[in-house]
Order: sequence, then C-alpha cells, then structure tokens
Amino acid sequence: MYSFYPADQVKPDIAWIPNHHYSGIFGLMKLTLPKLLPKDMEKVIVLDTDVTFSTDIAELWKIFRILKDKQNMIGLVENQSDWYLGKLWKNHRPWPALGRGFNTGVILLDLKALREIGWMQMWKLIAEKELMTMLATSLADQDIFNAVIKQHPYLVLKLPCQWNVQLSDNTRSEHCYSEVSDLKIIHWNSPRKMKVKNKHVEFFRNMYLTFLEYDGNLLRRELFGCGTTGSSSQVEEQINAINEDDECYDFRRERVIVHRTHLYYLDYNYTPSDDDVTLVAQLSMDRVQMLELICQHWEGPISIALYISDAEAQQFLRYALGSDTLMARKNVGYHVVYKDGQFFPVNYLRNVALNQVRTPYVYLSDIDFLPMFGLYEYLKKAAPMMDLKEQKKALIVPAFETQRYRLTYPKSKSELLSMLHMGSLFTFRFHVWPQGHSPTNFDKWRTATTPYTVNWEADFEPYVVVRSDIPKYDQRFMGFGWNKVSHIMELDAQGYEFVVLPNAFMIHMPHAPSFDIAKFRSSSLYRRCLKSLKGEFQRDLSKKYGIKALKYLSVE
Repeated sequence: MYSFYPADQVKPDIAWIPNHHYSGIFGLMKLTLPKLLPKDMEKVIVLDTDVTFSTDIAELWKIFRILKDKQNMIGLVENQSDWYLGKLWKNHRPWPALGRGFNTGVILLDLKALREIGWMQMWKLIAEKELMTMLATSLADQDIFNAVIKQHPYLVLKLPCQWNVQLSDNTRSEHCYSEVSDLKIIHWNSPRKMKVKNKHVEFFRNMYLTFLEYDGNLLRRELFGCGTTGSSSQVEEQINAINEDDECYDFRRERVIVHRTHLYYLDYNYTPSDDDVTLVAQLSMDRVQMLELICQHWEGPISIALYISDAEAQQFLRYALGSDTLMARKNVGYHVVYKDGQFFPVNYLRNVALNQVRTPYVYLSDIDFLPMFGLYEYLKKAAPMMDLKEQKKALIVPAFETQRYRLTYPKSKSELLSMLHMGSLFTFRFHVWPQGHSPTNFDKWRTATTPYTVNWEADFEPYVVVRSDIPKYDQRFMGFGWNKVSHIMELDAQGYEFVVLPNAFMIHMPHAPSFDIAKFRSSSLYRRCLKSLKGEFQRDLSKKYGIKALKYLSVE
C-alpha cells in the first residue's frame, strides 16, 4: 500500500533556502512532512532510499512507545562522521549541532506533537537566523534539523546507533556494533558506497550486491506473502488445474503468470490527435540500443513493454537518463514487465504495451525494425483515408531486411527498390520463412501507386496498422513461434480486410539469434509443445467464430 503526495504544495516552504547538497530542493522536503502528510496521520517513520533493513521494521516502530508528549518528538541516530565537529579540514565551519549532531537518514516523527508546537514556524525562524551567516545548507534538511535540536534539545530521542549504521567517509560506524548480527539498518550514505574503509567491508559489499540483484518476485512471494488473496488465488487455481504429468506443463503454467509490472517507468506527457497512431513494440535488455534509432525514425507516440530483471531496470534507467534522444521524448511510454519464468512472454508484453495506447490507431511493430522516415505522418493520413475508424481493415506496412550492420537507410521507395536490385536488401525472411510475408505480394508492391487488397494465407504474419480496440494477442504463445501468426489469423476470422500500403516500408536490422529461437531449434519438446498449442488455438478459434473458422483447422 502506498500513497503519493504532491510536492508542489510545499515547495514554497523550502524554495527560499539555498542548498549546496546535490539533492537540491527535494533534499529539504522532510522538513515539511508535518504539514504535507494528512492531519489524521500522527506518527511516521522517515527513511532515505539508500538504506537496507536487516531486521523487521516493526521493531523500529515499537520505539515510538518511548517518545513522550511535548518532548522527544523526533527519534534520530547520532551522526557517525566528524562533520559537525568541524575538524575535517581547515576552516571547515558546519551548521550548529548538539555534540556530533544527528543523521536524518532514519527518523521517527511524532507528527501530532510537532504540529502542536508549531514545527513549521519553529524551524523556519531558526533557519532564517542561521542562513544570515551560513548562507546555504551543505547537508540539506540535516543541517536545519540539527540547528533546531541545538536550540531545543528536548525534541530529540537518541536512538541506538544500530538503527542507522552509516557507511561513509570519516565515520565511526564500527563503534556501533560488535558483531554484524547486531545490525538493524545499514545506511549507504556516501556516493562512494562500498569503497569506504571498514573492517567488515566484505560483509557490507556482499550485502549490497545481494540486495541489488534481489529478485522482486521472491520479495513479494517469500518476504511479504503477496499472492495469497484476490486475483492471485485465481491464478493459483488455474495452475493447480494443469496436469503436472503433461509434458507441456511449463508452457501451460507460464500462460497464466501475472507479471509484476511498472507502467510508465519514465515520465510520459502526450495528448493525441484525432487521427494519431502509436507504435507498439516489446523488447528485452539485449535490444535496448534500438530505442534511440526508432525514436529517430518515428516521431509519434510509442508504447514499449520491456521484459527485464530488477537489476536490469536500474541499468535501463541509467541508459535512458544518459541519452539525450530518449530524454527529449515525452511521448514514449516505457512499461517495465519484470522477468518471471523461463520463456519470453512475447504476447503478454505486446498486450501490456497495447493496453496503454491512448491513440485511435496502432502500428504493431517489433523492436528490431526501423520504420521508414516519415512513416508516422504517412500513416496519420492513410488511416482516415482508408476509413479505419468505421471499417475492419488492417493496413500492411511491407517488411524488408538487411544482413548488413551498417546500412544507409533508403530515403524513398525508389532508393529501396534500387537496394533490392543490388542485393543489399531483401524481402523479410525471404531465405528462411517466405510464407510469413509472401502474401503481401512484393512483386505488385514494386509498381503499386495505390493501396491493394491481399488475401490471408497460412502462416501470414505482416506488420499492420489497425484500430487500437483490436483483439489482444493470445498469451499461450511465448518465446518463438506463432505469436504473430495467431493474431493475424484471428483478425482474419473477425473479417478484417488486409490492405497493402504502396508507399510504406520498414526494415529489419540484423542481430544475434534470441535465446528462444535457439531453444526452438535445439529442443524437440519445445517444437512438440508449440504444435500442441497451435492445435488448441485453432480449435478454440473454430468454437469462437463458427463455420467461417473451420479453414484454420487444416493449417499445419
């Protein structure tokens, strides 16, 4: 359970304070908590984001019993560095503090008592006075908390230092404990993190790396007991209903997994137009480098599902924040789906991305394709012209491929045709899976100047532009094989007309084979189970759509 509180309403309370700490204005927000948090919230534990618990937080909550009305309203651990002693370097002049001062990485706040004594007015008056000589804070809120405690020592309850063992330069944290088993909270409060000197440095390094790599799926299941009520119990029922002796048990089980998902992992701010088109795709971490290229080729909105681990999510965040191209775009929705299971849930990911689309039309693509320059504007005109809003049509964007890692991307259809003639481009999967795209009729496309209709054929899997309210992808197909074929088959069953766009194209960029393709090629069990899933899907389709779907039963 979590709640968000808008910072804007308290920014004026702290914006006037110059802060030299890298946290900026947000490093002063703790000062405003008695005002910001709901009036019926009387007590709160405040934690920095760089702390690791080695015990149950309920133990820390029990300390509130010691806090007394009208005194000891703030619980803090003494600062373990020499900062507030003013002895670190020549002319070092810290803010005033009581003794060594206190660290605000872990705070117990009696909100009710602080409101009653006029906390907001109290700290502001003291901060104004100190800023006349100090000019700015160096440690953000910590300087002001310590200045207030210096004048009003009765406010603070000194907590045992095991509740905030501070790993930073010039600390005395080793005096806090005799054995590492005594530790309660480890505070990694230094940019140098694990490089600080400490006799237990290997213990802390291992703890840090273990937690960094900790799978959130284990956290939710084992540590917090999530997945025992509500929809999770339905998932358990579905799993229990699967025959464990079925050789395809693993495939069937993963179909019903509900993955942890973080929608809009990065900032998103976009208002679509009436004829807008969103590019929909999915990827794993080994394809993340394609994002910048796609953003250069497609200026419209994008909905992307990323299948990554907890540690990879942090890697992706660093990658994105370091990319001027990605940071310049606010119309890309990044939706993180955390890894769980042994197969790549490709259709699950596509559905996550599809569910977040806010435009009337979608361009269903893959992350390893680069759309032609100008395709976004072309499709925005083509969709209303082809009356997609009223008619069941799927506009096909013809797909090509190159086997060259360095490609001068064609600026027009004529340039692409020239490259086809020269052998630097091919129709997609021409050498290994021609049936997937041959119904597009590339021979006709070469000379076409107007859209033309093609018929569905077995194994057809074109990339299409359709209304965003289309059927979702069938999630029984994961990894390699039939994930797009089944979707196009259902569109055909619903009566969609397939129309090829004469002046649109996309090009597949080369990359190493995926892990799932390798499993498909090397595992006879994988291939047998895929065949079983195909048969089940075809039978389900015939039940759903009746006699017009009987033709799919003969498809191999």
